[in-house]
Amino acid sequence: MSEARTGQDAGKPPERRMGVQVIARAAEICRELATAVDGLTTAELAERLGLSRPTVYRILRALADEDFVRELSRGRYGIGPAFLVIGGSTYGGLRHDLRPFMRELSNELGETIDLAMLDNGEALFVDQFVAVRGLRVVAHMGARLPLHCTASGKALLAALDPADVGEVLADWLHVYTPNTVTDKGALLAELARVRAQGVAYDHEEYVMGVCAVASPVTDAVGAVAALTVEVPAERFRGSEQRIVAALLKTRELAHRALLGAGAARPGVAPPAPRAG
Repeated sequence: MSEARTGQDAGKPPERRMGVQVIARAAEICRELATAVDGLTTAELAERLGLSRPTVYRILRALADEDFVRELSRGRYGIGPAFLVIGGSTYGGLRHDLRPFMRELSNELGETIDLAMLDNGEALFVDQFVAVRGLRVVAHMGARLPLHCTASGKALLAALDPADVGEVLADWLHVYTPNTVTDKGALLAELARVRAQGVAYDHEEYVMGVCAVASPVTDAVGAVAALTVEVPAERFRGSEQRIVAALLKTRELAHRALLGAGAARPGVAPPAPRAG
């Protein structure tokens, strides 16, 4: 079906119009992928956008070549890490300030340290220091994780005004493992504990075999990030108190640097490890 061309488009050369159209379609594809935690197939994107599959596939391949899109599994695509570079002006300040603290914490514990920020109802990984050891946990930069069953997500939720939590949470909490908490009342009670103790946990609630502990960090302009230690479950058991103590110490040092000694938040005693 032909389109009537009016305004500025009417005076543009055909190749210029085509270039603008490709950019617009690529933007539409990226917007759709940004909302899909598990990625989308070429067919799903074509149906959502009303485009042909060859057109979608051609644009996807071009975006993948530049790392704006990555193939999550065979035939399924998600947002790639290149967007983090472009998004640096949004996430760069706190991310930059916390890097020395993340490095020190990773070196002290020998574990992977992640930094996540709240973005469109998900926890977006914006930085990471990977543990230098055989058995380790690694999530790719730019990964988007659910809020209700990850340590990062719960730390970010706890940093919100309690009245705003319901607006951010999805109506239906997805089950990922047998340990996933899907009762909103229980989740809200857990968030109250996180606010009191300064620590959020993930005991194999999102991925079996992976545990995590996170704490929210705030800078002078109010930006909030979740500083997270990711640990294989078999290593987390028996090391939980040491990990929590190191995380809280790092958070306290970060707050002193970011907010000033007089404004630093008071430390909190590490909570007793949870059974199981």
